Amino acid sequence: MADQQARLSWRDGSIPVSDQFDDPYFSIHDGLAETGHVFLDGNDLATRFASAAEAGTDFHVAELGFGTGLNLFAAWRAWEAAQADYDTAAVLHFTSFEAFPMATDDMARALEAFPEVAPWAARFLAVWRGAGLCDLGNLRVNVITGDARMSLPEWTGAADAWFLDGFSPAKNPELWQDDLLAAVAGHTRAGGTAATYTAAGFVRRGLETAGFEVSRTPGFGRKRHMTKARLR
Repeated sequence: MADQQARLSWRDGSIPVSDQFDDPYFSIHDGLAETGHVFLDGNDLATRFASAAEAGTDFHVAELGFGTGLNLFAAWRAWEAAQADYDTAAVLHFTSFEAFPMATDDMARALEAFPEVAPWAARFLAVWRGAGLCDLGNLRVNVITGDARMSLPEWTGAADAWFLDGFSPAKNPELWQDDLLAAVAGHTRAGGTAATYTAAGFVRRGLETAGFEVSRTPGFGRKRHMTKARLR
């Protein structure tokens, strides 16, 4: 996969679909609710964010597939909600690996469908330059562009939680290969977690081989199952 900008089509005028992978960026039923169910709940982030806020400690989320940024804004909203009752300078670090970054105007258009996260999206988009580092005080974002199969193994960080949000394994198999899942495990802190909307058998087996304890749980919307994992 080359490092280049995303090419999009629009379904019903509001849902971005990747021309590279012929797959929508979020659920046509409710993308924000899907993010909450799969990635926030799948990684138990409400509880873990509250614990981090009480202790005044940073937390690191990493992600495969930045897309519209919707997952970021949902996580940032939850992080600030957890911090509300504490006087803390703790930071949410968010590192995302994205081969085809979306143009800022396209991000803004897609995010119009989610007024619930509009304040967070507006704060981010006001300073966003399309890739790289972005410091917003209690949030520090790093979007690393290019093929994650090359960039993730070279990354020196480690995450507390992973959002595995590449396009569907059937259409984007490169982002679900065993060697990349092994790199995810190698960049996860002890006891860290991962969650994904897919319950494909080869993905679950790849996570298990990489060192995760894997469970299949109820999915969102029409998806019967999803996958949760914890590093052994």
